[in-house]
Amino acid sequence: MGMLTIGAFAKACRLSSKALRLYDELDLLRPARVDPDTGYRYYATGQLERARLVAWLRRLGMPLAEIRHVCSLDTAAAAGEIRAYWARVEAETAVRRDLAAFLVDHLTEESRRDTTMNATTLELRHHAHSDRGRVRPANQDTAYAGGRLLAVADGFGPAGAPASGAAVEALRFLDAGEIPAGGVLNLLEDAVQGAAQAVRDAAAGAEEAGTTLTALLWTGSRLALVHLGDSRVYLLRDGTLFRITHDHTVVQSMLDEGRLTPEEAASHPQRSLLLKALTGAGTTASPDLRLHDAHPGDRYLLCSDGLPAVVPDDTIQRLLAAAPAPDDAVHALITEANGAGGPDNVSCVVADVVETAA
Repeated sequence: MGMLTIGAFAKACRLSSKALRLYDELDLLRPARVDPDTGYRYYATGQLERARLVAWLRRLGMPLAEIRHVCSLDTAAAAGEIRAYWARVEAETAVRRDLAAFLVDHLTEESRRDTTMNATTLELRHHAHSDRGRVRPANQDTAYAGGRLLAVADGFGPAGAPASGAAVEALRFLDAGEIPAGGVLNLLEDAVQGAAQAVRDAAAGAEEAGTTLTALLWTGSRLALVHLGDSRVYLLRDGTLFRITHDHTVVQSMLDEGRLTPEEAASHPQRSLLLKALTGAGTTASPDLRLHDAHPGDRYLLCSDGLPAVVPDDTIQRLLAAAPAPDDAVHALITEANGAGGPDNVSCVVADVVETAA
């Protein structure tokens, strides 16, 4: 077995000598031999593969404790751990990116606003409707569109309908009064706590009962999002459809980690199993919270999972783009879902961002 000095080994594996001494102390990468007289470290050429893996994982930013665990696994299990780690990094980065974008927008808002006498303002025109579908015996969804608040909740379990209704009702106070743009996300987060208590009361403590909750709150120039579960928000802007929510489901987490393909996810038996929701018992999961700038001509769609479960995104895009007004879009989407079998309740809220004279 060939032996390399610490300097030669460091050069070969792209780790510094200082890092190699640290990894020796941490029992992450021990030298093959230490000279008893000089204390000089020697490494076997067979250790290069592990050292290079450590170097690559450090470049990813993986903590040393996790690297030690990954290095103890076989190659297939190690690949799975790296995939899961990177999915967490991407999720955390997305949250920080959204917060940074919000802060930049908030701090520069006054300089970007047109304050001339002939300035235009933005407002929402909206429509909401909820349908039982063709199969379910009752409708457990709730859809709501008010002056400022747009919301969809998809109830489940023995008290699903009261739970979804209670969640949306708990947010309706947001329709009244002025909403400070700087504190709107905190306001929504607090409102979700009230909704959680309302759901617990409606479900009488039954853990198997609960609801998703997805809502947009209009500030006059932006829409603040709060999201728990697998109801969705789409944005149609300049003819392109964007999904701006992330499903909180077991299947979505498996997709994120690369353990399922989109084709496998579509038919997975646990595709409706939620990771986050408001339930009749237990603690409240942290909702997704973010702020979106509104542009004139934007069209937003909030929907329960009964729509995307049977209507593909390209069809949703086509129907949203073709409908002349929010009510036309809502009824076209629900008709499409029911025409595809209507296996679930389906609820839609469509809102257009339009310019009005100041």
